[in-house]
Order: sequence, then C-alpha cells, then structure tokens
Amino acid sequence: MRNTGDSVGSALAFSLVCISAFGLLSPAWFQSDLFSFGLFAWCSWSEGNGWNQTCVAYKNLEDLPDLAWKASAALLLGGWVLLVLRALLLLSWTVLPEDFCPVKGRIPTQYILAASVITSLLGLLLFPFSLSSEVARTACGPSTVYSSGRCHLGWGYITTILALILTALLFVIGRVRRYKTQEKTFSSIPERIIFISESNR
Repeated sequence: MRNTGDSVGSALAFSLVCISAFGLLSPAWFQSDLFSFGLFAWCSWSEGNGWNQTCVAYKNLEDLPDLAWKASAALLLGGWVLLVLRALLLLSWTVLPEDFCPVKGRIPTQYILAASVITSLLGLLLFPFSLSSEVARTACGPSTVYSSGRCHLGWGYITTILALILTALLFVIGRVRRYKTQEKTFSSIPERIIFISESNR
C-alpha cells in the first residue's frame, strides 16, 4: 500500500507547478489603462474595449526587451523547471513499484525545492529593473527601476509571488517535519539500548 504522504506531496508539487506556470505565462504583470505586459507576453486594447485585446508573445529569450528582462526570465524558468523535476520525482515514487525506485529517499528533494525558491526569488527581484525598458515606458510612461509610473501590479506578478510563498512554506514545513522525524529517531535510541540491556539480564 502506498504512503498517503507521498500522494499528498505529489499532488501539492503539481499544484505548485500549475500555479507557477499560470503566473509566468500571464501577460498582466504590470498594466495601465490600455496596455499590460508580463514576462513572456504583452497585450493592448482600445479605450472602453478591454475585452477585445491584441496580445503578442515573446517566442524566445532573445526577443525580450532588455538584459534584466532576459535574466529574470531565465531565472524564473529555471526555478519552474526545478519545481517540475521535483514533482516528477515525487510522482514516480508514488506510482511506480518499490523495485523500480531504488533511489527513493536518497535524492534530497528538499534541496531541489530550496534551489527553486532561491532562483525564483532572484528572478522576481530582478524583473522590476525592466521597468526602465522601452516596452515598460511605452505602457507606463515615466517608469524607472522599481517605479512603475502609471502602471500598477497585475494579477500575473501577484500569482507568481503567491506561488513562491507557497513553495517556500512547503520547504519550511518539510524541514520541520524532517527535523521532528530525526529527533524522534535519536530519542528512541537510548530507549532501545536500555531495553536490550535489561532483556540481557
């Protein structure tokens, strides 16, 4: 019978992957009255006709407007790939028979999670440097680094931040759980020694 914790962990991992992807693909990281832009796309619309939008996606990193934008995209993509890797590992340990997973428990998925958190955090902190780019100034007017001019935060950036917070919480919970398990294991060792010594009398 499979461990319920493995199934729950796998489900949480894939939920985070989906939430993170939803935020990364959003064209609404910053938006003004007639324009919005995200990490990989931007949209525009006419006044009073917000439902009829024209959107354009950046097809590769080279199409991104400036160096800070490219670096942020690379870091955030790297963090997302690490999340996907961890989710696939947890899924394989949940679905496949024990004989097919001899490395179960030996691959430190918590370190993968930590690397994803750090990489994504750097990407999120770096993205506002792109507010000085030509695209941002077209959308937001006099925008500069960490000053969005006429633009305000959109749901895409907030969703990505939320995904990062949830990932960090998952890492902290995993560390606490692991610490408690180790503490329980070490505290039971003296009891076993006492039990063995008494049974040998």
